Formats: sequence, C-alpha cells, structure tokens
Amino acid sequence: MTKKNRNVIRWIIIFSSFAIISLILWNTYVFFQNFKAEERAKMRNWSFAQKEISKTQDLTSDVPELPFQIIASNKTTPMISVASDGSMDYRNIDEEKAKDSLYLIKLIERFKNENQPIEIRYQDKVLSTLYYGNSPLLNKLKYYPLALLLIIFLFAAVVYFFYRSTKNAEQNKLWTGMAKETAHQIGTPLSSLVGWTEILKSENVNPEYIQEIEKDIDRLRTITDRFSKIGSAPTLEVLDIVKVTESSFDYLKSRSSKLINFEINCPDTQIMVKLNAQLFSWTIENLVKNAIDAMKGKGNLVLSLEETDKNVLINISDTGKGIPKNQFKKIFEPGYTTKSRGWGLGLSLSKRIIEDYHNGKIKVLDSELNKGTTLQISLKTV
Repeated sequence: MTKKNRNVIRWIIIFSSFAIISLILWNTYVFFQNFKAEERAKMRNWSFAQKEISKTQDLTSDVPELPFQIIASNKTTPMISVASDGSMDYRNIDEEKAKDSLYLIKLIERFKNENQPIEIRYQDKVLSTLYYGNSPLLNKLKYYPLALLLIIFLFAAVVYFFYRSTKNAEQNKLWTGMAKETAHQIGTPLSSLVGWTEILKSENVNPEYIQEIEKDIDRLRTITDRFSKIGSAPTLEVLDIVKVTESSFDYLKSRSSKLINFEINCPDTQIMVKLNAQLFSWTIENLVKNAIDAMKGKGNLVLSLEETDKNVLINISDTGKGIPKNQFKKIFEPGYTTKSRGWGLGLSLSKRIIEDYHNGKIKVLDSELNKGTTLQISLKTV
C-alpha cells in the first residue's frame, strides 16, 4: 500500500469517526428533548388531576379515584406546588432539607430555570403554581454527551500519541541506520590513513607530526565507535569519571581557539561511576562545543566536578549569550537550534546519553542573558 493510499484511508477513517460521533450526539440531544417533553406532559396531567380534585371538593361530591392515582404516580420528578395563599406542598424532595423554607425558595428558582412553571386554574382563578425540576434519569442523560465527548477526547489523545510514537520510532530507526552507515563509511578511509601513517614513519617524517596524526586517527576511531553504538544498549563499566572527563576536556582544549580561556576544577581523588566512556566523552564534547558557539569563539569556559553523598555533579559554565528561562527545557528537544546552521541534535543527543543510557540528569542549572550559562550533569556514584 502506497503512502498516498494510507493517507486517503486515514482521512476516510477520521471523517467517518466524526460523522458517527456527530450522529450519536444529535440522537442523544433529540432523545433528551423528547424525554423532557414527556416529563412535562406528565406534569400537565398531574396539574389536571390536582384541578379535578379541587373542583370536586368545591362541589362537595365524591372525588374520582383516577386523579389520586395520577397524583400518586409521580415518584421521581421533584416538584413544589405553591398555593395562592403562599402555602407549599412538595414531592420527591429530601424531607430534612425541605424543612428549611429558604431551601425550598432556592429550589423553586432552580426549577424555574429548568422548566416553565405550570399554573393550575379553575374558573379563571389561579389555585396554585407547579414548579418542577428534572428527574434523576433526565439529569444523568443531560451529562451523557459530555461524558461521550470526554471519552472521544481521550481516545483521540491515545490515537495521537500512538501515531506520534510510531512516527518517532520510524525516525529513530532512520537515524540509527544512518549513524551505523556513517560508522561503516568512516571505517574505509580510516584504515587507509593507518596505512599511510606507517608509510610516513618509514620516510623519516618528523615523529611529532606522525604523533598528532595518530591522535586524530584515534579520535576518528572513537567517533566511529560512538556512531556504531547508536540504537543499541551501551555497555557500562565502573570507571573514574574524573580521568574520563579530564581526558575529553584536554583534547578539546588543545584543538580549540586560543581566545577561549579553558579552566577545569576536579578533585584529586577518584570518583567511580558506571560509564560508557565513548558516549560520556561525546556528551562532554557536545556541551563544550555548544558553550564555545554561545561565546562565538571568545570567552571563559569552566568545567567543575564535585561529589555529593550519592552523586557526582559536572558543571560546564560559559560567558556566552545566555538562554531565556522559557527555553531551559526546549533546548534539549530534537531539532531545536538558535544557530543558522545546524540540526539541533547535540543537546538532545546528550540528554539521551545521560538520562536514557546512564540514568542520570542533565539540565540548565543557571543562565542569564548576555552573561552566560551553566549546564549540569548529575550521575550516581558507585
């Protein structure tokens, strides 16, 4: 099935669902109105029965049994009958509450809003006025469309999140495939560079040059290893995070602009943490490069590492342009970037490495516009 056909089917399902939902809501509304009309007809019959009783009592004749049966048949609809002299009679209302006349007055006002009062007349004289509310069944039916809409909303939310997660899964699969293919493609020229390095050694080239080339070859191997690990659960080892952090920081320092003042503050003792060294180094690299970009290649960059009771905190501070508070969480979303060039994947990748693979936390600790930003990584110690 082609993508175009899938989209057509999807829209057909959406419109069909909308039509079915609209039909259900309309039928519910019609049923509610019909039921309400039936209740009013019953109340009119009740008022006629009350009038017949009053009429026969005035004629001092025997009262037929039928009006009394009609009066007694109302066992659900709450009602208040107010006579011309102001006396009240009520049915299907809580006896204890009905003792309070103010409660009955408030109830009358509510009944007026729910249904038009019915006047009981005899010989052009208003004997009493009948106020009645909705029966319990009618009240339940009144909220049925709202409950239905809520269910529909929840169902739509489930479908949306399912569609979104499926789409994200497809994107993750695509990125994983691209990352592994990139690692594979880098492998071929990397092997060639290793061979050329051996040839340069035999040509009596300055050993310092060869040593720097070998460092970059090792770096390419690390990058290849990182890309090959995307999409699979990394292996964590108990390592000294101080040593791993210093190594990553020193490498970046030696290959960055001299206009950046690098500073690192780490304890002299070891701090053991379950780490994947390649992925953690990638995170440090992303955060440091992000800080350098924020400072436009000039400023102070400080990395500090300290141990608490159960965690180790790594803070990376810069003197760059800063981040507005409303974007503290948004900067870690995939695709978000403030640069004219870039895919906005560095910080989102760092978040995934720290939180998903290492069960840690990464956040914007502090930031002030035009003064700088501090990002913090928190990991559990062993």
